[in-house]
Amino acid sequence: MSGQPNTRLSDLFGLAGWSKGELARLVNRQAAAMGHPQLATDTSRVRRWIDMGEIPRDPVPRVLAALFTERLGRVVTIEDLGLVRHGRTGKRSRDGNAEHPDGVPWAPERTAAVLTEFTGMDLMLNRRGLVGAGAALAAGSALSSAMHDWLHSDPALTADAPRPNRPLHADPIGSDRYEAAPIGSQEIEELERSVEVFRAWDAARGGGLQRKAVVGQLNEVGGILAYRHPPHLQRRLWGVAANLAVLAGWMSHDVGLEPTAQKYFVIAAHAAREGGDRPRAGEALSRAARQMVHLGRPDDAMDLMKLAQSGSGEEVLPRTRAMFHTVEAWAQASMGKGQAMRRTLGRAEDLFVSDKGDVPPPSWMQLFNEADLYGMQALAYRTLAEFEPQAATHAQHYADKALALRVDAQQRSKIFDFLSMASACFIADDPEQADRFARLALVSMGQNSSHRTWDRLREMYRLTAEYAGYPRIEELREEIEVALPKPRGKGGEGTRV
Repeated sequence: MSGQPNTRLSDLFGLAGWSKGELARLVNRQAAAMGHPQLATDTSRVRRWIDMGEIPRDPVPRVLAALFTERLGRVVTIEDLGLVRHGRTGKRSRDGNAEHPDGVPWAPERTAAVLTEFTGMDLMLNRRGLVGAGAALAAGSALSSAMHDWLHSDPALTADAPRPNRPLHADPIGSDRYEAAPIGSQEIEELERSVEVFRAWDAARGGGLQRKAVVGQLNEVGGILAYRHPPHLQRRLWGVAANLAVLAGWMSHDVGLEPTAQKYFVIAAHAAREGGDRPRAGEALSRAARQMVHLGRPDDAMDLMKLAQSGSGEEVLPRTRAMFHTVEAWAQASMGKGQAMRRTLGRAEDLFVSDKGDVPPPSWMQLFNEADLYGMQALAYRTLAEFEPQAATHAQHYADKALALRVDAQQRSKIFDFLSMASACFIADDPEQADRFARLALVSMGQNSSHRTWDRLREMYRLTAEYAGYPRIEELREEIEVALPKPRGKGGEGTRV
């Protein structure tokens, strides 16, 4: 017992709207349903958890996490509740920012447990179809400052190494954990192939339809990671976990589950570092940065990109650094910093060309090809055109080059390119061409489950107002108004921040 209030638990308790007596009764009922009928919680115990920082014994933290997840309609973990032993208990500074937001970085032995707990809660939430009060996204500066020293230090792989004369075993991470077992290289190869299948589906159709399957696969990998494996197998398992966590995050972002997406990106960075793959950790953070730009927070994106680039280590390939620069350039364009954006895109082009291909790129970089480079350049210039209309011509140029190289397997990226081109054409006072590309995007979007494409369509729709008197554009506006999904409710995870 710390003697200090657990502000994390207190805040969530206030959101839930229970009385202390109600929560005590719910804990007893839920614990009995989970196989612990002997539990007898009362109002005074709940008061000690909240007001005195007392951490209850297992299974109470897991019971509380399940109750708050169901009540709030979003994933709530034990760490979110400030109920992790041997760490902080929810105390935070007066401004409301914890020294390590979201409990990061956590100890190496906690990564598999956090991964498994979070995915388990996410699956429960997914099954019940709950949508409620969303969590706040952590600021990029808070995340980067908390993770800086940890990411720059050498990965502590000793935590994953088998101990002499000790059989393979599972760490106790909760009775609800998937009962996995130690596996060999053949099973890991199958897991790695499953990542490729999920990645291809996401690129073609968006994240909505396969998100649950990816989260389920990640949950299973978390259970497997609770066992000790030989170092070379354990590193590959961490790589699978990192790749699946990035996919789960990207798919969550794709359907508007923003705080959930950010949590998966942080989990992916932890998993990658556990496996000794610092470039992969940096790429996971670059995804979090792209999310921030999409949500209108380019300053936070820049903070995350500084950490992604500096923490990726010396072994990062030129093409990966080129990709990092395109994200940074998009953030700069969102702030109207045209000169800085152009310099950054120039560095991205130089790095991309300098990559001779003599070192095979990792699987997670294979989708960043020449078409993606052009597509990101088009997006950056289209974004800058809101501040400098003459940049629209450059956006058209790069969007055209990207579309010429796109394949059908990159359907979502093609939609983004269509929308970049249409928006640039409107800004460049070419409504006829804008109408053509907007309709190409609209036709393709019905077969895609990406909410982000609809967000970009809304941005383009705003530009059509100036040409509302044109018959073709008036028809286009009407078609878009019919096709657009209804705005997602305020306060939930689906809301843009």
